[in-house]
Order: sequence, then C-alpha cells, then structure tokens
Amino acid sequence: MREALTTTAPDEVGLSVEGLARVDRWLQEVIDAGEITGVVTLVARHGRIVHRAALGVKDLAARQPMAADTIFRIYSMTKPVTAAAMMVLHDEGRWTPDDPIARHLPEFADVKGPDGKTPDHAPTMRELMTHTAGFAYGIGPGPHDPPDAAYIAAKVWGAKDLADFSSRIAALPLAYQPGSAWRYSLSMDLQGAIIERLTGQGLPDFMRTRLFEPLGMVDTGFFLPAAKLARLATVYHRYDVPELTVLDNPAFVRDPLAVPAIPMGGGGLYSTVDDYARFAQMLLNKGELGGVRVLSSDAVKLMTSNHLSDAIIAGNFGVGMQHVGPGRGYAFNGAVFYDPPLAGSRVGPGTYQWDGAAGTWFWIDPEHDLLFVGLIQRMMQEGMPLLQAGTQDLIADAIVG
Repeated sequence: MREALTTTAPDEVGLSVEGLARVDRWLQEVIDAGEITGVVTLVARHGRIVHRAALGVKDLAARQPMAADTIFRIYSMTKPVTAAAMMVLHDEGRWTPDDPIARHLPEFADVKGPDGKTPDHAPTMRELMTHTAGFAYGIGPGPHDPPDAAYIAAKVWGAKDLADFSSRIAALPLAYQPGSAWRYSLSMDLQGAIIERLTGQGLPDFMRTRLFEPLGMVDTGFFLPAAKLARLATVYHRYDVPELTVLDNPAFVRDPLAVPAIPMGGGGLYSTVDDYARFAQMLLNKGELGGVRVLSSDAVKLMTSNHLSDAIIAGNFGVGMQHVGPGRGYAFNGAVFYDPPLAGSRVGPGTYQWDGAAGTWFWIDPEHDLLFVGLIQRMMQEGMPLLQAGTQDLIADAIVG
C-alpha cells in the first residue's frame, strides 16, 4: 500500500510558501559553499505532504542530480526504526523496560562492571533503549579509550552474526555502571540481537514484514537489489581534505548489494525521503498509517518520551552527549525536547528527532502535527552547518496558522 500521505498546498495546512522556499534557498547556499553535494527534503503537516525538494547532485563526478527517489545510507536514523521494531514486541508483551537484559540475552547474566566486579545492578532494557546500560561502541575514539579499545580487540564488529556479536560483548566489562551516564553505544545493535532471539526471525525479515511492508516503505532495507543501485547517493567527507572527497572507508561504505552478516539496528538501513516520511507519519499518527496499525498509541508514547534522569541531563554525562542537554532528553533510540525554550529551540514540546553519520536528519513535532525529513551524504564533523537546527528555525518561521 502506498496511500495515506496525500499532497496539498502549504497554505491549506498553515504553512507559508515563501517560508518553505527559504528552506530551499538556505540549503542551496550550503551546497554552493561546497559543504554538501545535494539534499532531498520533505515536509508534511496534518498528514499531507506540502513540500518536497531535490537540490544539487548525488554524485559529483557524474553530475547526477538528486531526485525524490534517491536512496541514501541513513546510518543512525536506523535507530528510531529499531525502536519501533522493539515496540512491536513490547505491544505483544515480549519485554518490559524494567526487565534485565539478561532475561532476553542470557549471555549477559554474568556481565562484569567496569571494575571487573558485579555491576551495581543488572543493566535493564530501559537502559539499553537509552544508551545508559553501560556499553561503548567499538568504533572510536579507539586505543585512547579503554572500553572502545576492548571492543576493537575482541573484534565485536567482525562477529559472524548477531548472536556471536552479543556473546562477544557480554564477555567484556561494561564501560561504566549501568544507569550512571549516557554514552553513545552499540545498544541498538544489541536490540537487533534481542529481536532475533525473541522472534526466531532475522532482523531484516522482521522489519520487512512488521514495519516496511505494512507502512508501504518499498525502498528501505539492509541491502539493495541490483536494480536500485543506480539510485544510491555517493558518500563524501572532508576529513583533513579541503574539498568533498569520496569516502572509501569499508566500515561505512560496505557493499550495498551484499546481505550483511550483522544487520546493524544502530546504523545499517538504506532508505528514501518518502519512505522515511511514512515511518515518521506513523509515529505522528500514534502508531498507524493509512488505516494500518503497527504500534499501539501507548507504545509510541513510551518510545517518544524522555527516560533520562535529571542528574544525567544536568551533566553526569558519558561519551557523546552532543545530542542531550538541558531541555532535551533521550527517549527510546532518539532525542526528545521536553522544554524547547530551555534547549534554545522553537520546536514544540514532545518533538522527537535523530540524525545519521552522513548528515541525514528528521524530526516529528506533535504539537504542530508536522514532520521533516532531510537526506544528504556527507560524513558529519565539527564545523559543519547544523542543518537540523537551521531547518527547524526556518520551519518555525514558516508556520502561519
């Protein structure tokens, strides 16, 4: 099914045509400055698409223009999708936030704390869903960070499958005491292992049958069929180089045609702007799209509410707190604004958002019944324009009713 998100004029839903044009002009300026090669964006309000734009090119050498159906590696924008997959199982009574992780992954029954002793408490599912369970990522900063160094030495990302991945992590000490800090981590990839353990299905099949097919997400998955390869945007970077350069790091640009040994619930999906908008609209609709319900409204509320303690938000941070701070906490697999003015933002309270390593971003704003999806392919680094914050300000200006 592909129904549900119809198209209408911006003024029919209280958005300014000129205000939306300013979004395009600003993004074109970012392209012209050589910061990105191109971008595809989509804005919807009250369940209707009011603006879709494809600017610049998806490949500099071939000068292939961006198109509405360009396929992107969405990296960490996979995380909210994994949260939704987990909430499908929550609706079925398969797990609760207060369960110890070991109830679903028994290999964690004897996990050790950072001091090699029994942790203060067994890490819970709520902590797993919020980057507070005690895990690291194993992809940086590397040898200068002992937990990451241990993950790299154990070759957790070289595991043969998600079961092996989980076992390798369980054999290592935690990076910190569970619940004491927020640290960006491979928790969402462990959620994939839990989904496989609870269902007996591979994560790609579970997401396809329980989310993508019901929602009409026809171009989203963990690999691409050969017929779609020409639509894939090239990934670029500017690490220690003056101009955008093709990224050739195999850890980030694996073969898109190959079925991955480890389907990464934290960063492995490919998608398009329309597909991701359908996912986002499902969340705005409290779990359904086009008459098809995939989540209960209670599950969506639990998924998109802040679960961090005041102490963690106030400053008891781990590694990678750029996404969390005063006025903005962390829900399941994504950030949420509980006090936008305190966070220096003009979005509505309850706005849920996340982004990806190559610059993709999205948010849903329940107060304004609005969603935005933006897709680019440039690896993020310090000094890049803040596209999510910038477009949020411009969209706030465009709301006229």
